[in-house]
Amino acid sequence: MSTHAKRERLLLADLLESSGPEAPTLCEGWKTRDLAAHVVVRERRSDAAGGTLFKPLADRLARVQAEFAAKPYEELIQLIRTGPPKMSPFALKQFDEAANTVEFYVHTEDVRRARPDWTPRELDEVFQEALWKRLETAAARLFGRKAPAGLVLRRPNGQTVVARKGTPVVTVLGEPSELLLFASGRQSAAQVETEGDKEAVARVSEAALGI
Repeated sequence: MSTHAKRERLLLADLLESSGPEAPTLCEGWKTRDLAAHVVVRERRSDAAGGTLFKPLADRLARVQAEFAAKPYEELIQLIRTGPPKMSPFALKQFDEAANTVEFYVHTEDVRRARPDWTPRELDEVFQEALWKRLETAAARLFGRKAPAGLVLRRPNGQTVVARKGTPVVTVLGEPSELLLFASGRQSAAQVETEGDKEAVARVSEAALGI
């Protein structure tokens, strides 16, 4: 049985391939070629990928990613599809599942929802539960740390996670997959409802959430 991460990897590779290298994405300033280069660098160039979190490495990351973006697009797609080298921690099934399920789901939606005619995907309950567990684990540590107000994420069954403590509080309601998109900075593309002080909701909806 394939893992969620492996399934999303293949979906992302197929979508990038069918979209071509110059299609828009939800990642500001990135076309599909740039997004593909990001995915490859993250898995294959640990010496540079840390620039996503650590500012001293940001310039190196930008240089390496630009080098990969200049490669033939078909090569990038094949590198995504075949996965990381055997010596990479991403090659371990458990690490791959933990680190890439969210990564590949979000980037797949980055391409899908940048299209004017996109429609929501039908996601099964098992996958929604997997995404919720990752939200519970990382909401406060990663997704909510830039929120300009208190931020609570609530799914339809009433389960909630506090992404950031504080007042006033903004509550976002939706399926785990949509909450994840909202919390990772794709607020305008997430199918959610918001509750709370009007000004606070506006600030959170426009904030640079996520990593």
